This record gives sequence, C-alpha cells and structure tokens, in this order.
Amino acid sequence: MVEDLVVAGVAVASTGAVYLAAAARVVKQYERGVVLRLGRLRSQIRQPGFILIVPGVDRLRKVNMQIVTMPVPAQEGITRDNVTVRVDAVVYFKVVDPAEAVIQVEDYRFAVSQMAQTSLRSIIGKSDLDDLLSNREKLNQGLELMLDSPAVGWGVHIDRVEIKDVSLPETMKRSMSRQAEAERERRARVINADAELLASKKLAEAAQTMSSQPSALQLRLLQTIVAVAAEKNSTLVLPFPVELLRFLERSAQPGAEGAEQAPAQAAAPPGPETGEDGTSIGHA
Repeated sequence: MVEDLVVAGVAVASTGAVYLAAAARVVKQYERGVVLRLGRLRSQIRQPGFILIVPGVDRLRKVNMQIVTMPVPAQEGITRDNVTVRVDAVVYFKVVDPAEAVIQVEDYRFAVSQMAQTSLRSIIGKSDLDDLLSNREKLNQGLELMLDSPAVGWGVHIDRVEIKDVSLPETMKRSMSRQAEAERERRARVINADAELLASKKLAEAAQTMSSQPSALQLRLLQTIVAVAAEKNSTLVLPFPVELLRFLERSAQPGAEGAEQAPAQAAAPPGPETGEDGTSIGHA
C-alpha cells in the first residue's frame, strides 16, 4: 500500500516536472512574447521574465524589440539626368507592436529589406546625380517616408535611413574631375584679374601722388636701390626715370636762358644811327 502511494507520488511528480518543463518559457528583457492558442492570437502580450503556456495548445512567438541595423544591397539604376549609378544604404528599424509584426506579415525583416531595395531604386530614378552626391539628407528623409508608410501596418517603425555610398562609372569620375579642375582654374583667373585691377588702381593713385610731388619719385628710386642692395648682388641695375630727366631739364631752363641772353647783349657793338630815309648819320 505504501509502495503504491510512493510510486504514484513519484509518477505525479515526474508528470508535473515534465509538464512544467514543457510549459515553462523565459522571455528576455529585449523581447516580447506573442501567444497563439489553437491558432488564435491571445490579446495579452507576455512581458520579459518567466512565463507558462499550455503545452500542445499554446504556441509562443518571441519578437525582438531592439533596433535592427539592416544593410540594403547596392542597387544599380539610372538617375533623372541619365547617369548610371550604384547606391547602397542602411536601414535602422524596430518593432513597436509585436502582435502586428507576427500576424500582419510573414517575415517582417525580409519585408523591410525588399521594401528598402525597391524604394532605393525608385529614389535613384527620381533624383539627379548632384542630389545623390550633395543633397543626401533630403533623399534620406524621402526614403524614410517611403519605408515608414507600409511598415506602420506591420507593427514596425523605421527609425532612420542612410545612403552609404554612391558608385560612379570611371568615365563619369574623369569628367567630374575635369569639370572641377576647370572650375578651379576659372576661379583662379578671376582672382588674379581682381588682384590686377586693384593693383592698377593703387598704382594709378601712387602715380598721381608722385606727379604732384616730383621728389617722391626720387625717394622711391632710393628705396628700390636699398631693397636691391639688401640681396647682396654683384650687379646692380638702376632704372633712370624719364620724369626725373624732365624735372632736371625744367629746373635748368631759367638759368640757361639768362646766361645766353647776357653775353649776346654784351657782345653787340653800337651801330650807326640812321635817318628816316635809311641813310646813316655820322657824328663829327
């Protein structure tokens, strides 16, 4: 009798242990549990921790609530300005409704991946090459909106979409390099022209100032001599300005005219007096 009770107790304990092992589940902190009882969704979402289900009746689906980083394979397409490019991106998303993610879509990861690829090809066809290279923030926002619209019905929230790289053909890279080089050359020429214009204006002002003060030109010449002599050259070339010669010529003219007129007056002998009829009048 006692042995039968012991055997029965052991059997019940073994059955309970087996049942507990089959019914026990552990949901991690970053997961949520969705229970399907006989194929029907239970409204209660199981929270993290130790939970029990009915073996053979309930089916537990664990859904990861972490942000998922999914790379989008490089997609090749033709831009609006007829340039062939290859663009790859990355999508950051997370599940916000575990029940919808299990019920509404078979595999939400695969669905988001396919939607991202098709949306990326669509963005390539609607954009210009310059937008893909320099205006990526706007394209990222457009991709995020295109993905988030259908993903809301799947219980998924698109957190962020980023375009990683844009691959161009080698011919296009060479063309862009030549364009950039020509643009830089144009800027350099414009800067040089502006510098020449400014320098010419300053030189004109300096020339005007020196023309009013001729001695300033001589001082500038002396400054040039000092600057050249500082280089310790064996040969020194001194420019002699024409304006200086003109200045010296003008300064010498009044004295020279007076010196020429004085000897002429001294050397002229007194001539005879003439009358009204042109005959000479002598003196006794």
